[in-house]
Amino acid sequence: MDYVYTLIIIIGLYVILSSSFNLVIGYGGLISIAHPIFYAIGAYGSAVLARDHGVPVPVAMAAGALIALAASILLALPSLRISGDYLLIASIGFQLGLIEVFKNVSWSGGAGGLTNIPPALPPGTDRWVYTAIVVVLAGLSVLLIRALAHGPYGRAMAAMRDDELAFSALGRNAMAIKVGIFAIGSGLAGFAGALYAHHFRYLAPEQFEILLSAALLTMVVVGGLRSTWGPVVGAIMLEALPQAITFLNLPASLLGPLQGLLFTGLVLVFMFVRPQGLVPAGTVWNATRKEANYVPGA
Repeated sequence: MDYVYTLIIIIGLYVILSSSFNLVIGYGGLISIAHPIFYAIGAYGSAVLARDHGVPVPVAMAAGALIALAASILLALPSLRISGDYLLIASIGFQLGLIEVFKNVSWSGGAGGLTNIPPALPPGTDRWVYTAIVVVLAGLSVLLIRALAHGPYGRAMAAMRDDELAFSALGRNAMAIKVGIFAIGSGLAGFAGALYAHHFRYLAPEQFEILLSAALLTMVVVGGLRSTWGPVVGAIMLEALPQAITFLNLPASLLGPLQGLLFTGLVLVFMFVRPQGLVPAGTVWNATRKEANYVPGA
């Protein structure tokens, strides 16, 4: 049963990560793949505050999310003045540079990793309690992003994404919208990192490298870019399938490459067969608007 609880927790964390990444790259149209580094900042920030400074774990988790949010603003202010390939390169450089910092400073545990992280709940608490907390928080994160994307702020995001020049010509501040999107998405990623740190109680720099960026991008693309529920479906699918493959009892020499081929194959298939993803953008939103405009007897 512990295995099932752990799998549900991992899926819940990936739902938060993929949904918040969809806010940045999908709804915001910001081509950045540095999302995992804010996941790392939240994890390390919360873990160090709780372990080395005696901060209560819930407070440390909130602080970790705020640290990730602040770090995203520091990156966004200079980086979002550029776009396209240049923003992509800047995000990669930031991610790789900060990972090297984590590998070479003492407070993060260095390359050997950070251990003895305080647990999120008191010892002896049933595993299902933390599992339920993560599931509820993942659901609230999705609903928050849906509310942002389908409200007035979402319309401003769409206008800025589709034609930034026209958006600015109307007197709107495109830079403020970009920084806001980036900060909210990164803060949610940082909070997911804090949840991860206090459950697994061990952090290592290699857990947050470029491969995680590729996994999150796959979840968003396969699930459906700019779709509320697409990243949720993508996270569940792309975490459940590799776990299912492990039950085939294949040798480790075959298992790793097979999982890699699975991810690569899914991306290629969806690029050519269903580029809109499993849950196309606007599916749920359009259905909601039809219900709202429905007139009985019409």
